[in-house]
Amino acid sequence: MEDDSRFAHGLALDDALLRGWPLPMPSPDGDKNERGRVLVIAGSREMPGAVILAARAALRAGAGKLTIATGGSVAQLVALAIPESRVIALPETAGGGIAPAAVEALPAHFDAVLIGPGMQDEPSTCSFVLALLPRMGEIPLVLDACAMSVVRRQLQAVDAHKQPRRKYISSFRSPVLLTPHAGEMAHLSMTDKAGVQADPAAAARAAARHWNALVALKGATTCIAAPDGRLWTHAGGNAGLATSGSGDVLAGLIAGLAARGAPLEQAGAWGVVLHARAGERLAQRFGPLGYMASELAAEVPALMHALAAR
Repeated sequence: MEDDSRFAHGLALDDALLRGWPLPMPSPDGDKNERGRVLVIAGSREMPGAVILAARAALRAGAGKLTIATGGSVAQLVALAIPESRVIALPETAGGGIAPAAVEALPAHFDAVLIGPGMQDEPSTCSFVLALLPRMGEIPLVLDACAMSVVRRQLQAVDAHKQPRRKYISSFRSPVLLTPHAGEMAHLSMTDKAGVQADPAAAARAAARHWNALVALKGATTCIAAPDGRLWTHAGGNAGLATSGSGDVLAGLIAGLAARGAPLEQAGAWGVVLHARAGERLAQRFGPLGYMASELAAEVPALMHALAAR
């Protein structure tokens, strides 16, 4: 994938491209640590299901070891729902978010981190992400839902002298992937949704360059853009994927693949395709509408194996 000229109009994510871009595989006698350690920071007392969906998807993507960090009010519920995980209860804000000081409770040594699904209290979430970023180093980070608002230019707080403080990231220095849909992209970039939908490739490329991050702009055609202008596109899936929790599953898949050692652009590409094909399989079984996001992740291992084996 060295010839950047091929990316002028975007590379279509088809079987041939993915077969030539195989996912990292553990050695036959590898243990769960070799398969990758993923940390999922997500959920809230109003949306505990989001962290469950994302965390299960990370495991279905092949990650070997899962740690979940979520609000103390739902930690026990989440632990019971996912017995394969270690669950850390974090202090919460009055608005139901994760307190920024909670970064002190997080363990180290992860291969990938996901932040955002189902989180509430946007200002507190942004402060939490800002506090965590200096600790990330080169660990791949996936930002989803309100955690992405850390890039939005807005006045979120005032200091002790009543002076406005900008609390956002203008450009990342570490590997980060964001997963907005068109409405979220418009919110983050302070543009209009119709403009994003009119040219999603341009919107994704502009955001990736501006934020120095990978951007997976979700839609009927999903565009994954890199800061250097590379672009991958995928038109697939079906209307049934536009359902509550579907984005949480996609974010978890990407984080799980990154934990296995896939670079973020590869994790994003494979995650988008596997997510779409899971939706296609469920549509064949149940019809184009009415299947649930919680059913998507279980389709992924077989799809992943079949694609890799061709």
